[in-house]
Amino acid sequence: QVQLVESGGGLVQAGGSLRLSCAASARTVSRDSLGWFRQAPGKEREFVAAISWSGASTYYEDSVKGRFTISRDNAKNTVFLQMNSLKPEDTAVYYCAAKWAPTGVVVRTTGEYDYWGQGTQVTVSS
Repeated sequence: QVQLVESGGGLVQAGGSLRLSCAASARTVSRDSLGWFRQAPGKEREFVAAISWSGASTYYEDSVKGRFTISRDNAKNTVFLQMNSLKPEDTAVYYCAAKWAPTGVVVRTTGEYDYWGQGTQVTVSS
């Protein structure tokens, strides 16, 4: 089992920045693919970004490319999402997720992840 706890959400004006963190416990996630997803009211949960266990490979949803950066610190069992140039349409609950992936694959689909955090609210005002 893995417990994931997100933090760093909040209210920010359009154009501002936030840095989300997701700390894992119960076991190391140093060989897991880690991802960030988001869910806006009335919408499906969608992929935002993901990173391989080594950090060598990353993927982003098209609308966040160039604005968001995913990174990880395996020594701290933590994954981050730096969000810059935020837009009102980025408003959502953001979730982190983990899946054992020692081959280095980057998992990008909701259904493939095994462990999820409780989410952190990000609200971007116009």
